[in-house]
Amino acid sequence: MSGIAFTPCGPDAIVFRTHQTGLENSVNKNRSVMIAIIIVVLASLAGGTWGNRVQAISKSPEDVRDLLRTYSEVVSLAEENYADKVDSQKTIWDSIRGMLRTLDPHSNFFDPKSFAQFREDQRGNFYGLGITIAIRNAKPTVISPIPGTPAYRLGIRSGDIIARIEKASTDGLAIQDVVEKLRGPKGTTVNISIQREGIAEFLEFAIVRDEIPHYSIPFTFYVRPKIGYIRIDTFTETTEKEITDSLKKLGDDLEGLILDLRGNPGGYLQAAIAVADKFLKNGQEVLVTKGRLSNANHKYTAPRGADNSNYPMVVLINSGSASASEIVAGAIQDHDRGLIVGETSFGKGLVQTVFPLGQGAGVSLTTAKWYTPSGRLIQRDYAHKSFYDYYYNKGKEQPQTEKVLTEGGREVYGGGGIAPDIKIEIPKPNRFQTLLFSKGAFFEFVRKYNVAHQDYDKKFDVADSILNEFRSFLGSKKIEFEEVDFGANLDFVKRQIRYEYVLAHAGQEDAQKVFLEGDLQVSKALESMPQARSLFQNVKKTLASRSH
Repeated sequence: MSGIAFTPCGPDAIVFRTHQTGLENSVNKNRSVMIAIIIVVLASLAGGTWGNRVQAISKSPEDVRDLLRTYSEVVSLAEENYADKVDSQKTIWDSIRGMLRTLDPHSNFFDPKSFAQFREDQRGNFYGLGITIAIRNAKPTVISPIPGTPAYRLGIRSGDIIARIEKASTDGLAIQDVVEKLRGPKGTTVNISIQREGIAEFLEFAIVRDEIPHYSIPFTFYVRPKIGYIRIDTFTETTEKEITDSLKKLGDDLEGLILDLRGNPGGYLQAAIAVADKFLKNGQEVLVTKGRLSNANHKYTAPRGADNSNYPMVVLINSGSASASEIVAGAIQDHDRGLIVGETSFGKGLVQTVFPLGQGAGVSLTTAKWYTPSGRLIQRDYAHKSFYDYYYNKGKEQPQTEKVLTEGGREVYGGGGIAPDIKIEIPKPNRFQTLLFSKGAFFEFVRKYNVAHQDYDKKFDVADSILNEFRSFLGSKKIEFEEVDFGANLDFVKRQIRYEYVLAHAGQEDAQKVFLEGDLQVSKALESMPQARSLFQNVKKTLASRSH
């Protein structure tokens, strides 16, 4: 087995890789290529949708050769006779992807470019400049430089527009195109032209690329006195060290923890087990995998445990929390270690094994299902559903199936993600809020405001004078609004202006603290901490009584 991945969609998967000798690796690569081609042929001939899934059929070597010959003949005929020129490589790659969709929504094919990106994401670092960018008003714009990186050291600022890369205009480039041009081998130089608010001419920078850490845990801080907050964005090869460092950073004063897994698509299995291990007792189950082949059947337990972690915890999830996130949330819930707050998670209970293929490609193939410690399968039904319906109708209430009990005797259900113990939804932005977001109004206003106010005011408050400046700014940009809407959304407006101001001057962590002030799910988590404490204390008593 080359690796196990947990993810809601292929490109976000993170491999758990076993070591192989060079000969074994070479043999497995060639074997994987052959398997991929054979599966393409079988599935292409079978056709169907997820509701009419391809079944495993044993074929003789002669049958397989006949199928491969037929497939090759179709490709050759298309190359020779199709009305337009055929890109054979793309055609075959797309046919593999199409075949995998007949199996399930999570098996996926990686072409060499996406597989290289996949591996880069696993490692938790890349070579580049050290900036977070986004497209604002059709321009690639720096949202924040990462402290300690080449861009940060050279004075790149939040709000800077990357107007040219190697003297070529960035107009019309997609965000991925910009990223690819900025990244490159370590030690190489990239020349960029920056357009900065308040300065007429371009600022020219020659930046030497260096290794940039890509943290899976971007935020760790106290959200209230003695109440810690840790956000995990994904599970990578560096997450185990990062969660250890995060808990050390919070220190011994910790009396409650909010673990934020919202929007986390999953990742590296070892990382999910390592995170759960920080909160469970030694030997407690984290998950169980079951597959058709015996080597896919495993029981994973907390290898060391954290017997001295006596603080209550709340785990935040939503419909974007998937796979490895659900492993952690499910283990915490089943062992009554903490409360789950938020919205129903994605519902992915399938296990992928990632096989490297020839030419630098790879395939992630579903090889098992995984179950929570109580025995729940949280995979949503994907039969007789389109790809769109499966991915974009996530997080909805699912029929309750296979009722089981947590360690403390609470009822929980399988069949459709992790249902929160306390449900609270984040309301969608209203019409006025959507208008301002769509125009990039807060970012652009603060970008201009900072030209005249370059010194950082740690006590910055959005006074009436600043609100009036913002109204005038909206008028100058011809963003029409009603004063009644402005008044009804006053707290929102103030918070967003303060968020952008703090982000520009102090960075992402301090800005995140501002953002969380208006987060209803975080507020509910804080409110629910006494309930989480009671749950934790009760299950400790239950376990103690059982041991006697």
